[in-house]
Amino acid sequence: MDGLMKVPAVLLFCLALGAPTAAQWLKHPTPRIPRTPDGKPDLTAPSPRDANGKPDLSGIWVGVDLVFPIPDEALTAQSKALLRERQENYGKDRPSYQCRPRGPEPIAGWRRIVQQPNLTMILHDTLTYRVIFTDGRVLESDPERTWMGYSVGRWEGDTFIVDSFGFNDRTWLDWRGLPHTDALRTTERYERRNVGQIHVTLTVTDPGAFSESWTTEYDLQLRPDTEILEAVCEDKSRFIGRLSEVEQTSVVVPPATLAKYVGVYSGMWGPTMRTVRIRLETGTLHTNGVVLGEDVRLVPTSDNFFMGTNGLTYEFDAAANPAAFVVERHVSGDWKYSRRPAEATDQK
Repeated sequence: MDGLMKVPAVLLFCLALGAPTAAQWLKHPTPRIPRTPDGKPDLTAPSPRDANGKPDLSGIWVGVDLVFPIPDEALTAQSKALLRERQENYGKDRPSYQCRPRGPEPIAGWRRIVQQPNLTMILHDTLTYRVIFTDGRVLESDPERTWMGYSVGRWEGDTFIVDSFGFNDRTWLDWRGLPHTDALRTTERYERRNVGQIHVTLTVTDPGAFSESWTTEYDLQLRPDTEILEAVCEDKSRFIGRLSEVEQTSVVVPPATLAKYVGVYSGMWGPTMRTVRIRLETGTLHTNGVVLGEDVRLVPTSDNFFMGTNGLTYEFDAAANPAAFVVERHVSGDWKYSRRPAEATDQK
């Protein structure tokens, strides 16, 4: 634990989260959903359809936090500078850390989609919402800029297409801090592939932040037979320290010591199985962060204690060679992951 005292306290507290518990009403069966012979939801069954014959997107869904793989050459100089600063201060200005709406950023939280003939609503567990109008209106050319923007939708076959505009520039596009300006326009294509999955294709256009439009994809997963609880931000997060300060006080760890930490570790992160992959590149340890697509560089503060560029800390088993476990410290707690056998190929 000595190493813990050598790194800054990056995140003291963030959100007061509500999560599904064992309460009886949170186990209420979802009506009109196909089920297997044993009574479980059949998530691979064909998509349900509304009265107009279109796929019905309604339901309770969860996604993942994302880091978009945008190449440096697609970023303007100002966008690159903002990304560097946000990494340097461990993302202290992240809107959710400041109790502000996350805007167009795809998020890991729960959301309810309610599909109606003239509009579709997306209601987030953070008590923010989006209204997508499907009554034939078009987006204004210069609307008032807002946190969540304005959206209109239309159907092309079985694909629900949503065009959005009118965002302010105070939100991020992904977890690492990908910036945008108030010229941001997005197009989302929602395809409900079966009962349990919606595939989303997102196209982003913003000449103030990117040299060209870019497209990425992600999935939403249905959460049947449960309900949403609030995830309300009750106070702003408080941060101390910067990445450069950690790097200035870093120590040199022998290559042989670093090598014994390389490997694949797995264990439970709350209710979710997490796999941590530690690799060595040009004398520096890297790992995959808790956010999909995130690459985390590990800065050594002792022989077995490292500060991640994502603000989390990592403590390796110093007694064994190779190390038997790693502890990932997060605002939600300390999570211990055990080394997987070399022949394991699980990609979770």
